[in-house]
Amino acid sequence: MSRTIRIVALLFAGTCLCVLAGTVASQQARKSDTSPRLEAIADTKLLMVGLAKSNMDGLGKTLKDRPADAEAWGYVRGQGLLIAETGNLLLMRPPKSRQAQDSWMIFSVSLRDAGVKIAKAAAAKDYPAARSAVASMSNVCNHCHEAFRVAERIVPLAD
Repeated sequence: MSRTIRIVALLFAGTCLCVLAGTVASQQARKSDTSPRLEAIADTKLLMVGLAKSNMDGLGKTLKDRPADAEAWGYVRGQGLLIAETGNLLLMRPPKSRQAQDSWMIFSVSLRDAGVKIAKAAAAKDYPAARSAVASMSNVCNHCHEAFRVAERIVPLAD
């Protein structure tokens, strides 16, 4: 009879372990199903027109002359940061071909870095550095547009 009790105890312990393992696996599956993940919403053209181009145009107007006060410099900094974040958003939208993806990633990171340079120059209220950073950013944009055959040419600090 003690052998029967041991077998029943082992079967019971095995069943408990299986139920426990199933519960843990189920909870982990639910966690991964509900975890937030990055998802591209707007298409690339909308990002370019709505974020990159509009902020580039704003920088051109604001940096036509040296910003007069902290509020104007804050505006320049904000536009630089929005362009930098546009670079991050573009990283989520790579083209399908592997070769194009590599170029896309380089240009997207370069756009992000250029936006950060603008923001840093604005935080330091460094007018020549801010204008130079905008000119550098337009070069990044134009090189990307050439590589991906986009007809739009970005003119830095245009009137």
